[in-house]
Amino acid sequence: MAKVADKYFLTDEWKVIEKGFDKGYSRVSESIFTLSNETLGIRGNFDEGGSVDTLRGAYVNGVYELDNDLPRSYKGIVDKTHFMIPSADWLHMSIMLDDECLDLGKVKFSDFSRELNMHEGTLVRKFIWHTKSGKDLQLTFLRFVDMTFGERAYQRVSFLPLNFSGEIKISTGISFDIKHEGRNTCFWQDARIAAEKNAFAIQSSTLTSKQEVFAAAHVTLPSDGTVVQHSKSVSIESVIHLTQNEPVHIDKRAVILFDHSSGERLWQSGQLALQGAEKISFDDALTAHKTYWKNYWQISDITIEAATEKDSAAVAEEQQGIRFCNFQMAQTYKGGNIRHNIGAKGLTGEAYNGHAFWDTEACCLPFYLFNNPEAAKSLLTFRYNTLPHAIARGKMLDCEGACYPIATLNGDEACNLWQHASIQYHPSSAVAYGIWHYVHLTGDTAFLWEYGAEMLLEIARFMASRAGQHPRTGKWGYYGVMGPDEFHMMVNNNAYTNYMGKRTLEYALEVLGAFKVEKTEMYNTLIKKTNLALTELDKWQEIASHMAIPMTEGGLIEQHDGYFDLPYIDVNAIPIEEFPLYNHWSYDRIYRTTMIKQPDVLMFLFLYNSSFSTEIKRTNYEYYEPLTIHESSLSPAIHSILAAELGLVDEATKFFGYASRLDLDNYNRNTNEGLHTTSIAMVWMNIAYGFAGLRSDDTLLKFAPVLPARWKNLKFSLTWQGRIIELDIHQHQTTFTLRQGNPMDFITYDKPVTLGEVPLTIQKP
Repeated sequence: MAKVADKYFLTDEWKVIEKGFDKGYSRVSESIFTLSNETLGIRGNFDEGGSVDTLRGAYVNGVYELDNDLPRSYKGIVDKTHFMIPSADWLHMSIMLDDECLDLGKVKFSDFSRELNMHEGTLVRKFIWHTKSGKDLQLTFLRFVDMTFGERAYQRVSFLPLNFSGEIKISTGISFDIKHEGRNTCFWQDARIAAEKNAFAIQSSTLTSKQEVFAAAHVTLPSDGTVVQHSKSVSIESVIHLTQNEPVHIDKRAVILFDHSSGERLWQSGQLALQGAEKISFDDALTAHKTYWKNYWQISDITIEAATEKDSAAVAEEQQGIRFCNFQMAQTYKGGNIRHNIGAKGLTGEAYNGHAFWDTEACCLPFYLFNNPEAAKSLLTFRYNTLPHAIARGKMLDCEGACYPIATLNGDEACNLWQHASIQYHPSSAVAYGIWHYVHLTGDTAFLWEYGAEMLLEIARFMASRAGQHPRTGKWGYYGVMGPDEFHMMVNNNAYTNYMGKRTLEYALEVLGAFKVEKTEMYNTLIKKTNLALTELDKWQEIASHMAIPMTEGGLIEQHDGYFDLPYIDVNAIPIEEFPLYNHWSYDRIYRTTMIKQPDVLMFLFLYNSSFSTEIKRTNYEYYEPLTIHESSLSPAIHSILAAELGLVDEATKFFGYASRLDLDNYNRNTNEGLHTTSIAMVWMNIAYGFAGLRSDDTLLKFAPVLPARWKNLKFSLTWQGRIIELDIHQHQTTFTLRQGNPMDFITYDKPVTLGEVPLTIQKP
């Protein structure tokens, strides 16, 4: 693996700590210190702004702008797109002392620290400001976003004069006057504003999408203030008297509401939301917020223990990485709104335009299936609600059925790069896989009949209409495509696309057959709604039965036609300075060697693990692993999971260290753009599917735990069909404890066992 860690933050098992401030690392820190609650996201920007390099991002999930003026090119290539934009900046403030403005890019300061407390869900920043006039002022900034009330956010600024008494001028407010960095444009119109002594409200609409957001705040000040209004912002200015060594603080309780209403209706709803927030003090809200996180960690924490003292430093880093990823997953999505999906950067930055990819179903869904099944259902419901968009996209590509977008916020295809949007079809097969995985693990056939069957029918239609038949062999496959490995495009018979297409068609046939028998009336309604012809089912069966999956006699699967004939490149010889490759290599240079961006063959060997022998998995892992550069954040964890299964525990541990700290240690040198949500989700999978050996694609759950040599034990819980199962894994044995629910049967180390009220200890063979 060519990439190395870029160490910056201190190691702490419950915190991410920055001691001292490196201006060149500012944006990376902003990404790492992002807070979110699925509804609102705020990067770790300085409250007071200033000249320090920054991506000032306060985001509201689902708020986007449109670009309807893309140059028209060829049919099938989208001529309009949409993208996430920064919204109401509720941290907006300025601080003046002796006519000197606080700006950490210009002023003198010391003792800087910033701490993300993952156990409590808070971000605290401290430093001492040394003014030109010789005054020393200690400032402390505390913020959090409410995990229970998605529209609420809180800010506290504390002042402690160390060597003087005097006055300080502050301005605190909310601003819509913030630009989208990539387009250098503010996409908000002039706002409606109302204000009184200690509270203000502002409501604005986007320029083109016409989405409206209400924002308001109640500010607690030690002295009266004056309201200042501009066309897109409102604030309160106040002069505060400070007495030496006596702390003073100001509190802001903010409400940011986006409920898809507008005008007076939204304004009144926002006023009620603000009144609700005003009834709870800052301290009481903080206490409730900490309680939320305490309860979360009691159920969802993952702990590891070092085997020896010499292992403790490395294990402490891994523990921090595990909790960081767990924390971010809990922040990113809770399933509270079926209008939301999981963006590739969450709400941590504007890279990828806030879009959700196929990663949601392939990589993020398992976390929720075993931690929050209702959230998993909400993710799939989002896909059902956007099914008409997917069908329209299929027509744009001269196909039938549903082609789910490679990138989207609202269900429309937002990617105008044809080599991705027009030839990548794994979003559709991933949705089908997600439906299967959800129903398989939850037994929720009601969802299958009500929503899943229709999605599967339309996805199967698309996969069948896009398939082509080889004129000599009669085999079916997909031509002119790009698989998950985005370093090879316009290939024929990509093994991943072919195999997932085959399994999608087979599952659609299975579901429709069962639907016809078990829910005849609903089935007939669906057939009428979709105009399904029986000849279509015959074609699906023909394609699935004769799908080309190129494989040698030794079990090596060729990634796509001609892959074995490509020039070889040593990925480990690429200098670290050339990452990320998209920024340093010409576009066409990337496509012409054996170098693989992310697992392709290995990906479907993982998804349908029980369908392949250990020998096939080993053969393909040993061939493809050395060729993979891991430019995708989902890549290291998949390799770690398969390495653990194959007994390559040291290699699995190496990849896990990369995956768990990909953002904390800036491995890909692009954390400044936002966090890698897929990698974050995959860390939980790395724990569960890798070191616990979980497999969830067979009739029963399977476990085959194996630990890194430096771990004494691993302990975590998962939920399954109303049960809470705790695993306490040691080097030579694992204890399974049923904390809640009925007895269950599962497989461990290939042997069937039953877990009931009494904990079950299994020895490692």
